[in-house]
Amino acid sequence: MSKQSFRVCFCFKRIFKLRATEPPQDVRNLFNQYSENGTMTLEHLRRFLINIQGEEYATKDDAQAIFHTVKHLNIFQRRGLHLEAFFRCLLGDLNTALPPSPTVHHDMNAPLSHYYLFTGHNSYLTGNQLSSNSSVEPIIDALKRNVRVIELDLWANDKKDDVDVRHGGSLGFNEKIPKQTISTRTATSPVKLIQCLQAIKEYAFHSSEYPVVITFEDHLTRNLQEKVAKMVTETFGDMLFRPETEYLSEFPSPESLKKRIIISTKPPKEYLDTQSSSKGREGKKKTKYSAEEHTRMKERHGSRDKIETEGSMNEAELEEEDIHQDEDLQNAVPDYRRLIAIHAGKLKGGLDSWLSIDPYKVRRLSLSEQELENAVRTHGTEIVRFTQRNLLRIYPKGTRIDSSNYNPFVGWMHGAQMVAFNMQGHGKHLNIMQGFFRANGGCGYVKKPDFLLEIGENNEIFNPSESLPVIKVLKVKVYMGEGWHLDFHHTHFDLYSPPDFFVKVGISGAPADTKTKVTKPIEDDWTPSWNDSFEFPLTVPELAILRVEVREYDTSGKSEFAGQTCLPIAELRSGIRAVPLNSRKGEKYKSARLLMRFNLEEIRDSD
Repeated sequence: MSKQSFRVCFCFKRIFKLRATEPPQDVRNLFNQYSENGTMTLEHLRRFLINIQGEEYATKDDAQAIFHTVKHLNIFQRRGLHLEAFFRCLLGDLNTALPPSPTVHHDMNAPLSHYYLFTGHNSYLTGNQLSSNSSVEPIIDALKRNVRVIELDLWANDKKDDVDVRHGGSLGFNEKIPKQTISTRTATSPVKLIQCLQAIKEYAFHSSEYPVVITFEDHLTRNLQEKVAKMVTETFGDMLFRPETEYLSEFPSPESLKKRIIISTKPPKEYLDTQSSSKGREGKKKTKYSAEEHTRMKERHGSRDKIETEGSMNEAELEEEDIHQDEDLQNAVPDYRRLIAIHAGKLKGGLDSWLSIDPYKVRRLSLSEQELENAVRTHGTEIVRFTQRNLLRIYPKGTRIDSSNYNPFVGWMHGAQMVAFNMQGHGKHLNIMQGFFRANGGCGYVKKPDFLLEIGENNEIFNPSESLPVIKVLKVKVYMGEGWHLDFHHTHFDLYSPPDFFVKVGISGAPADTKTKVTKPIEDDWTPSWNDSFEFPLTVPELAILRVEVREYDTSGKSEFAGQTCLPIAELRSGIRAVPLNSRKGEKYKSARLLMRFNLEEIRDSD
């Protein structure tokens, strides 16, 4: 297609020529530097890969593989590459900003607490938290994307003879919702637990062989716990990780747990069995909600509201329940109790108790995003110390009924391994999460930075609230882009003319590192050239994410989405690179991409 027409009113057409994509001046200069008589040979290309692209160990085979990517084009010459072919190679899939064939390269032999885990929240929901359907499809999709922690809420079905997965309790036949407890009941449809377990078994290691953790939020009677134990054992068999002892003194490593399923839950205390609960308890039957649900209820109704509905627990009761976890374990069905490899729960008291460290036991603690934000103000270093041996899971606050997400870096900067996200939507924070876990071969496990794991000579721990020095600077140049006219209808962005694209380039990470810069808009051009350069000082490059978003400018002040990607800076390849763009949901476009240049420079101490 060389021309495009746009209808104006009913009588006139505006015709625009499609401009051919041309190499930026930097590309022309480098081609001249690494070619001879207008031809770049294999050896020329190999030296370019080493000197400009930072591929220190590039071989002629690597150069040959790049040659093969343009062999099918008419622009290829047998003796070597001319300028146009070299330019197409730079935009090709072997020259992307992240390695085209990612591999696991972090040390995977440390305890689980030394890693960030790609973690889902209410993994079975297809939409919002109150009225969407429950299904195995979101679970399957999450596992295909290498999510390694799946959350299932376990409730009795309507007949109380089987186990459903749903958000909030189910209602029995003709059962009315008490006015006081309506906030804990939702209209989400159920899905059978056995279907979820079977889906997990089939897809757990579809894309990654590293362990999958299933977190249960348990609302079951003892007879249904027994049924769950049988389901889990029969479904997973030898895949199920069962510790030799009831409590772990240290978590195993991801390497030692390859292709294993791990069950994590709080010792059951939502219900007692029918016989024991009836002793000394006459009158109305009470339903006790988990501490996590109680937190969600408080956040939905305001932190000062008391939610002492019939059957709900106040905070003192919650704390009392939590401290008796050893006693509750004894009351649990033995087979169900033996399923639990990672024990969860809060100890009696406030933050000091919650973050206490037992040298003989490791455990998992769950906090809402709001609880974490409050905790880091006064207990930042204690949280870091806790997460060196134990697991910390963060979940969305109760007001996020639309399944939106939150800033994950508050948790990550304090060592929280399981920052649980709603995976069924889209948005900035989910894009960041997806980009973060593209690191380490996209296996769903990313090793935490050393500074979060170190203990000083005087027992000092990293303090996330302290000011940190700039240790690296990322230099970015946005050259040009192409491919939108192949992925979008020609009137998608503007009914009357080609789009006016601009690019937002920014860092998401530590507070001092987070900033965004913007290119100038280029009018009426499907293949815009910007040639804009930016610099980003970094204090914590290990956690920093480069966010790139293309938008179409509108004089009204609104702009329209045209693609995005999030790249872990620790994995970014230097040099001139192709940057494929994704949809809002993180799905890769077929053609739309940018050409950019990256250089990560260390700041040398003047001393």
